[in-house]
Amino acid sequence: MKRVAAITFILWTTFFSVAPTFANTLVSTTPVSGVTLQSAPSAVTVTTELALMDAGNEVTVTDPTGARVDDGALTIDGANAVIGLKPLVKTGIYTVNYSLLAENDVPLVGKFTFTYAEPTVIATAPAQPSKTPAPSGNNAGTTVFVLGLLLSALIVTIALAAYARKLYRER
Repeated sequence: MKRVAAITFILWTTFFSVAPTFANTLVSTTPVSGVTLQSAPSAVTVTTELALMDAGNEVTVTDPTGARVDDGALTIDGANAVIGLKPLVKTGIYTVNYSLLAENDVPLVGKFTFTYAEPTVIATAPAQPSKTPAPSGNNAGTTVFVLGLLLSALIVTIALAAYARKLYRER
């Protein structure tokens, strides 16, 4: 009798200790479960431990009223299930439900939520025309200053040319 109990115990512990190592588990989600977002995501990603099958998977996203906001285009990339989202317009808690299949495994079924807090719109006042007159561009003082600089540059150029000529003759 003790021998049967020992064999039963060994089989029981072997079966239940090995079985969970083959079960697919959730690794991460994007957006992270429970997070509050200020900008709307364009997609939701569910990442599992095992590679997913190409068919039979389902991911849905619903808004606070229960209406679907996913675009229905589920993409499987290895262990990632990615579903696109329509533009989020309602503030509140969004629910992601998933049922994912891995090869030779039971379906991984679950859900998580994230909160979308629509950014508040700050109204800006329209620009008012300025009352100060724009400069006319006809300023006599500026014109005299620029002409003086040109005359000075001309005098310096002539002086340098004369000096260069003198140095050239003395050689």
